[in-house]
Amino acid sequence: MVIKLTRRGVSIGLDHHIIARVTRDLQPAEQRSDYVYWADDLSKIRDQNLTGYLAALSSHEVTEEDYKALGIPVVNITDVEGLKPGYIVRIEPGTDSMRIVYRPDSKHNTIFTTDRCNSNCIMCSQPPKDVEDSDATEKHLRLISLIENSPEAIGITGGEPTLLGDGLVTILHSLKEKLPSTYVHMLTNGRRYRDRNFTQMIGDVKHPAFTSAVPLYADIAGIHDYVVQAEGAFDETVEGLYNCAESGLNLEIRVVLHKQTYARLPQLAEFIYRNFPFVNHVALMGMEHMGYVKKNWNDLWIEPADYMPQLEQAVRTLHYRGMRVSVYNLQLCLLPRSLWGVARQSISDFKNIYLEECDRCTMKSHCPGLFLSHERLHSANIRAIAL
Repeated sequence: MVIKLTRRGVSIGLDHHIIARVTRDLQPAEQRSDYVYWADDLSKIRDQNLTGYLAALSSHEVTEEDYKALGIPVVNITDVEGLKPGYIVRIEPGTDSMRIVYRPDSKHNTIFTTDRCNSNCIMCSQPPKDVEDSDATEKHLRLISLIENSPEAIGITGGEPTLLGDGLVTILHSLKEKLPSTYVHMLTNGRRYRDRNFTQMIGDVKHPAFTSAVPLYADIAGIHDYVVQAEGAFDETVEGLYNCAESGLNLEIRVVLHKQTYARLPQLAEFIYRNFPFVNHVALMGMEHMGYVKKNWNDLWIEPADYMPQLEQAVRTLHYRGMRVSVYNLQLCLLPRSLWGVARQSISDFKNIYLEECDRCTMKSHCPGLFLSHERLHSANIRAIAL
């Protein structure tokens, strides 16, 4: 998730990572290993038996006396706004940080698989890091085991999830067994799918509701490879898409709209229709002002009004040929009325905002709004719609 949902503080007695549900209630002894106990002030409950809990959380300063009296690690979290019982958190030793990794009351939960990636997209909102994450699969399986009720959907993202290799296959098996009715949507650059054996392993999981969302930024290899900063990526992605189709995987093609991709949108739509008629969905997406976008802003930003002709033509090409197409992350006031029917409320709840101008708009309840990162830097054409 994002920094907004990270709590920093101090821990005592914590020597390994913890992934657990948050509770304010006393749980049966046999279930406590799934929980961290949250109290306002640990000094006031030192005589309470918290044996079996993985840790005790408090927004007050924690002390050695708290740790000795309670007999479990104690964690001071400096920000509890938005934290609720039932949420699943991950607490890391050393960094003294706690991150919310699952919210039962949200439709936008994601398994963040790895920081590593084999591409380096110029507009990446989550720039890759070369980190050691050999325990990543173990952590994700633990998270899945703690989810009590099947959510409507869950995402898988990164980095590049397919870099987990066999670990990703294991994660998909776990999701299928634990949450069989949950739709699983994975963001992947698709390059690893050029390996037919690996792709078939993913297909052999036979998850009933799994989709791979793969970016394709142009019908020309040079443009796509420049955007993802990886020579040969276009050919690998195209080969991967065909392997996915052969392995029975559901596919979505994604296109992020910016200065480097908008000009050939009509040609790309034609290319997708003629070469990948088997894809389930095409998403044409407004850009998020995060990560590399900030340093590459001048090479990426274009007023949406300036690419509306290309976007409208691309949507018509796909829609009238029977392909399912959506527009993500663009406000209704920036779109021609002809595209309102394919515009989706696509921005995750924890980073979704509306401007003061939006409060006067009669279409606000149907509009995706803006990314939090666009609060100060956004299109100059946003305006209230009066119908």
